[in-house]
Amino acid sequence: MERDLLAALKHDGARWLEELLNDPALPHRNNRPQPDEADYGQRPKAVLLTLGWITLRRAYFYSAERQAGRFPLDTALGLVDSYSPGVTRWMCRAAALAGSYQAASQDLLTYAALEIDARQIQRMITQMAPRITQWREAQGPVFNPVAGDIFCVGADGTGAPMRRKELRGRKGKNGRARTREVKVGTIFTHRKPDKPDQRPERDYDSTTYIADIISANEFGSRLRAEALRRGIAKAKVIVFLGDGAVWVLDYYHACEHLTLLTQALYGEGSALAKKRYRQWRKALLKDKIDQIISQARAELPARAQTRTLAKKQIAYFERNKARMLYQTFRQSGYFIGSGVVEAGCKTVVGQRLKHSGMLWSRQGASHLLTVRCALLSGWFDSFWKHHHNVARALAFAA
Repeated sequence: MERDLLAALKHDGARWLEELLNDPALPHRNNRPQPDEADYGQRPKAVLLTLGWITLRRAYFYSAERQAGRFPLDTALGLVDSYSPGVTRWMCRAAALAGSYQAASQDLLTYAALEIDARQIQRMITQMAPRITQWREAQGPVFNPVAGDIFCVGADGTGAPMRRKELRGRKGKNGRARTREVKVGTIFTHRKPDKPDQRPERDYDSTTYIADIISANEFGSRLRAEALRRGIAKAKVIVFLGDGAVWVLDYYHACEHLTLLTQALYGEGSALAKKRYRQWRKALLKDKIDQIISQARAELPARAQTRTLAKKQIAYFERNKARMLYQTFRQSGYFIGSGVVEAGCKTVVGQRLKHSGMLWSRQGASHLLTVRCALLSGWFDSFWKHHHNVARALAFAA
């Protein structure tokens, strides 16, 4: 009874709206031909609303001079192909959150009784992602006055399985490449903990993401632009977290190199290697990196191969010791691990692009990541509000 009553109400609502929108006296802007346009009369179009399918009869104007035609009512209603703005939003949301386009199609059928083919949902993502990007890039800086004093930026990368043509000329770790790197950036704020031994916590809902398959230089510019939109210019303290390079070096990444060092010095799996690892890991948290380096140099093995490996890891710690002051960072209330961005790699990329059997084009992956980042960053609905307002501004005359 509940299902049938809802279907009947939606059917009646669709018929009422269809009659309203097909009223010849319905006022909306630009509903007259321009001087260089010819009036080609009414053209029918099937449109899917959240209420179901309707048929619109709309005026069509064509300019032979410009070789361009237009349907004023389509623009006034904000239609995208054959879909209303409300359905378009649902399609994008389902595509970004479901495990696949087919699953998104099933979700729309189950929850909204809308039968939309998976390929149509994929095409919708291709159309809307550039608009979402354009809108986001046009936003000015927004500083949250109640946000924490510490502004954090993180960057990392993860592989996404790609189609063979996207991998031509690329080499992988063990031969032919099978993935392309998706670069992921996170931005969030947090407060300095009240107690020295207390771990910092992110401000609720403060994390935003960007992710794309682009060069490091382009990604850096995009990450900087997003940080500016988030209000980095007004931040009291700025921390960049990563797994290397010239910023706060992730503590857990440093521990991975510590493992490689102890294995080279004392033998993989040996009791002494395990003992030294435990000792030096604690020393890292007490800013005793010079002590670790000095002791490692004193205990270099005689064998050439392992000696070379050990020297390589010692050189790594030498280069990065200024970024391994973890006790100092903790006392200042900073994060010392890049767990937020690593979790972002799994949440943004892994949970959507890495299911069994998936192979992506670069453009297809990029467009889907755009929509997914908008959702996970909390500004997806703001874009759609803007999208609806633009349509409303162009719509009906007072």
